[in-house]
This record gives sequence, structure tokens and C-alpha cells, in this order.
Amino acid sequence: MRECISVHIGQAGIQVGNACWELYCLEHGIQPDGQMPSDKTVGGGDDAFNTFFSETRAGKHVPRAVFVDLEPTVIDEVRTGTYRQLFHPEQLISGKEDAANNFARGHYTSKYFSPFLVLFILQSG
Repeated sequence: MRECISVHIGQAGIQVGNACWELYCLEHGIQPDGQMPSDKTVGGGDDAFNTFFSETRAGKHVPRAVFVDLEPTVIDEVRTGTYRQLFHPEQLISGKEDAANNFARGHYTSKYFSPFLVLFILQSG
């Protein structure tokens, strides 16, 4: 079985990713809370569906995705949006402050926001 992990980085990546996962849910009949009323995965079915979603023991479908940004505002839109129950909190990684389009500020903020945290979550997920 194939598995795709989507990594959405920065404001544009997160906004596009949020819209993309909303569309995936609509296409596969998944509700905003991750439940599928007519569970198509029971009894085998189409393995293509499981490429993008993993199913928990409780029957909830969780996207194989990670959202990352230095600034929490855009990720907070995902955390409080319509599909807030779809994502696990560990998939939404944000820092404390924005780089304000300043390379040096973003570069030296890395001591507060570790890319190793993102790699760890990707490897353990």
C-alpha cells in the first residue's frame, strides 16, 4: 500500500494545504470531525483512499500531513476552523513569532524553533 505524507510550510503552504484537505474530505465523504458515515474502508475496498488518510482504532480518519510555520496565526486558523477536529495537534507545528520577511531574523530564530522537531514528527508518524 502506498502512503503520501503532505508537508505544508509557511503561510501559503498552510492555506493551500487546508483547502486541499477540505477538498479531499469532500471527495471521500469524510466529515469535518474525521468520521465517515458509510465507512468504505471496511472489508478492504479501495486502497487509494488510505494513501492520504490513516484510520485510528476509533474509526476516525486522520490526514497524513504536517503543517509548519514560525508564526502561529495561520496555523491557528486551522486549529479553530471547520476541520479543526480532523487534525491531530502534533500535526500542527508553530513557533512563537514571525520572521517578518527578514532572512536574518528567521535564520537566528531557529534556536527557538527546531527543524529537528519537524523531522522527528515525520519519522515517528
